[in-house]
Amino acid sequence: MAVRDLAWRAAELARAGAGLATTILVVLAGCALIGVGIAGGGGAVAGVAIAAVLVVVGWACCGRLALSAVRARPVSEVEHPQLYLMVRELSMAARLPVPRLSLSPDGQPNALTAGRSSRTATLCCTEGLLRALDEAELRGVLGQQLGHVSGHDMLASSVAAGLARVITSPAVLACRLTRRARPGPALPETVLMLVLGPAAALVVRLAVSVEREYRADAAGAQLTGDPIVLASALRKIEVSATEHPEPPGARRASVAHLMIASPFRPGGLGRLFGVHPAMGDRLLRLEALAGYRR
Repeated sequence: MAVRDLAWRAAELARAGAGLATTILVVLAGCALIGVGIAGGGGAVAGVAIAAVLVVVGWACCGRLALSAVRARPVSEVEHPQLYLMVRELSMAARLPVPRLSLSPDGQPNALTAGRSSRTATLCCTEGLLRALDEAELRGVLGQQLGHVSGHDMLASSVAAGLARVITSPAVLACRLTRRARPGPALPETVLMLVLGPAAALVVRLAVSVEREYRADAAGAQLTGDPIVLASALRKIEVSATEHPEPPGARRASVAHLMIASPFRPGGLGRLFGVHPAMGDRLLRLEALAGYRR
């Protein structure tokens, strides 16, 4: 059993590494081609240099960039002792370092974990999640997020989020400048996202596999010992996302794949960043783990 587990983890690491390497190569090649189109042969060198800077920034700051996208702030054990207790117990059961905890002010229930490894991981919950779920459901969501950590798929996902955040940063800047001058919908952000969004979405799709959510769901259900509770939490999160979807702006789009469920409406620009499997399939798999047969 130990050999099988080791082989599975090695395969997961290889898949994550391959996805990340492909993403980096695509970014380098894309910038080189843009450079050739603008300034000829010399532009290719400049394009590769710019791409290398993007990759380094995305790699080094991926966790902070992802958390800043959801306006997360660190929380202490004094503020949320019960949350810390649950995370500590689950981390010990999974034989993982206890991650840092952050809280996002977003009202939509959701959660994400960012970082390059289990030692740099930060688990972030939204305020809406803490309000919407009961203790057992929250425990299921925390277990699912730790499933991403134990599954070794954080590196590729977090670096892809960092790169996507850097790529879409002009749209974020345009949004801030526009809203400072004139409150309301930011047209420059929308235009820039139409140009930069597909490039950022390609980076995410190359690095992130749809299967990662299935594996994290199964790992979280095994860790907490109750697949049905996780299924109940996912239903509540899905209902909230359907009734009150987030607009697919530059800030949120770059990290949507890190969240336990997509915060966007299925169509439109948010569809580009849709790397989550269908919620119905996830729920059926969790019910099957609990012994239900359809």
